[in-house]
Amino acid sequence: MEVLPLRTQLGESPVWDAQLRCLWFIDIRAPALHRLDAGTQRVETWPMPEPIGSLGLCRSDRLLIALQHSLHFFDPRTGKRERFVVFNDEPEHNRLNDGKVAPDGAFWVGSMDADTTQRRPTGVLYRVDAGGRVEPKAHGLKVSNGLAWSADGKTMYHSDSSLQWIHRYRHENGALSDETTIAAPDDAAGRPDGAATDVEGGYWSAGVSAACLNRWSTQGELLERVPLPVPNPTMPCFAGEDLKTVYVTSLTRTPHENAGAMVRLRLSVAGVPVARFPL
Repeated sequence: MEVLPLRTQLGESPVWDAQLRCLWFIDIRAPALHRLDAGTQRVETWPMPEPIGSLGLCRSDRLLIALQHSLHFFDPRTGKRERFVVFNDEPEHNRLNDGKVAPDGAFWVGSMDADTTQRRPTGVLYRVDAGGRVEPKAHGLKVSNGLAWSADGKTMYHSDSSLQWIHRYRHENGALSDETTIAAPDDAAGRPDGAATDVEGGYWSAGVSAACLNRWSTQGELLERVPLPVPNPTMPCFAGEDLKTVYVTSLTRTPHENAGAMVRLRLSVAGVPVARFPL
């Protein structure tokens, strides 16, 4: 396990780009998009005008990025942004958070109450298709997080870091059914933050309060717990040619030599490849 010489205030949304052999990730609080070259370890940075909550890869080699209340296409070759969708019904105190491209090509993104003093259940989980159609899928969220899909695309996972639950759904053509709470980890176990899935059906959740990665089964059994050298990990991402290298972002919350650092480790199981947005 290796602690990389990278520091963020609130590192999130690591996404492996197999075509460019690089890792995209963001810093929400010092709003910026970053790209780490897996070979040279060089980091490129594009500052953002407002909090950036997540990103997805596009077939056009652009990125789909979630800013505070809107989605934009971003072209790293030119540095230009193109607005795609605005979430007009989002309260001012909300912001977009965790988002991912689903196996069917839609972008799922959730919102959260950005007021840390008293979280309100004003968050919504959305599905956005290539035509820009926005479909709310869940309401009453405090911190929408942990989106991930099984290898066959038929199971979707979603968590709420503040309400402290992990839900499993049956996913078919963008429709959700059979909602089940599979785990409710407390602070000691590791409140659920960002997540990723492996090809054997495991759901890897960053235990943001417990300095660990938790691997949950589809039924909610804790299969494995991996201690990490960062106090507040935020999201894992499978990377590399065999998708067995894992990068984990983290946040700076308390004084610690590795606060906000990124961790790289190897696992014996491969991750599920990420999908690309059709545009």
